[in-house]
Amino acid sequence: MPSHTLRLAAVVFFTLAGIFIIDQNIKMLFVDGFRYYTDCIDLILVYNKGVAFSMFSFLAEYLKYIQLVLVTAVLGYIFYLNKLCYAIPAGFLLGGAFSNIYDRFIHGGVVDMVYWHCGFNFAVFNFADVMIDVAVIWIVVLNFKPHLCKS
Repeated sequence: MPSHTLRLAAVVFFTLAGIFIIDQNIKMLFVDGFRYYTDCIDLILVYNKGVAFSMFSFLAEYLKYIQLVLVTAVLGYIFYLNKLCYAIPAGFLLGGAFSNIYDRFIHGGVVDMVYWHCGFNFAVFNFADVMIDVAVIWIVVLNFKPHLCKS
């Protein structure tokens, strides 16, 4: 394996592991009973059986396997590009995705906890969801602005 690919793999792996560990530790606080309520944001425990806004919850047990295939495709795409500038956002995306998939296997649904209800009700989400959103925006920017990616 060339050193460039090895460096890419190492950055992706350590970023992925970091996001996974942080997210799982936050989720354990809520599974163990932590709750906090305010006028705008509640920190509660919700098991999401679907994806964003509980879409595709009718897929039930199949959803986690479909997500595993999609995440594996993303990983393949990152290594196909073989550009180091994609390593950190890919690690964010994969760490968040694997953490949410892990929840589906362990808890039967994704552990969500941040509920925004100030002015309007928003979906309940978690740290992994935020990292996935940041990663998608970062990767889209890198795709549309290739001069930002020097490797």
